[in-house]
Amino acid sequence: MRATMRGMLWEIAGATACLGACSMAWAVRGRSSSIFGKSVYRGAPDRPSIALTFDDGPGASTPQLLEVLQRFHVPATFFLCGANVRRLPEVAREVVKTGHQIGNHADSHSRLYLRSASFVKDEVWRAQRTIAETTGVSPVLFRAPFGVRWFGMREIQRQLGLVGVMWTCNGLDWKLAADPILRRLLKNARNGAIFCLHDGRLTRSRPDIQPTIEAVGRLIPELFARGYRFETVSQILCPTI
Repeated sequence: MRATMRGMLWEIAGATACLGACSMAWAVRGRSSSIFGKSVYRGAPDRPSIALTFDDGPGASTPQLLEVLQRFHVPATFFLCGANVRRLPEVAREVVKTGHQIGNHADSHSRLYLRSASFVKDEVWRAQRTIAETTGVSPVLFRAPFGVRWFGMREIQRQLGLVGVMWTCNGLDWKLAADPILRRLLKNARNGAIFCLHDGRLTRSRPDIQPTIEAVGRLIPELFARGYRFETVSQILCPTI
């Protein structure tokens, strides 16, 4: 009887630990989780709008991507890393000059989970200051590196007035060729979708983003043909902005 009871207690303890781990995983990675700060991952489902977002920039090839967006008169949202802005300030200013929205993507693109709250706050704060001083625009949006939230984010988002942004679909463009990127995004196209792509690769100086550029150039006319329009994240969340 005692052995049976001990076994039951161990099973309960194991199940509780598993449940706790699953809950923590959702809090950290779940796209709808707001445990570590206000966060969104989609816009209104009753409007045929899609938001293109680009992380890890600015990069050496960002101007080529801007040319593609300009050709189709499509606005996008760029989540900039502070370190990349300091390296390529003119490109960061060009993103703003050409009418796109910019967001905060932390400073060094370090993994923020399992780090101290002060480290997290410093990463976000330094990026915010760099972006504002360089472009003249203070971001109101924040996307955590790798989409992983952690302790300290809620407070720094509150202090800086930042809304966290996840995504409806990640294009996985840092590892896929143009064709599978395109298929992945088209499969997930729906009203209010927020697509996550990349115009940089972490903080590398000269990343290859040609698959991303090609996929975007083919994606836009296809989605136009399906009746969609493109908006920035703020526009897709608040149509009056």
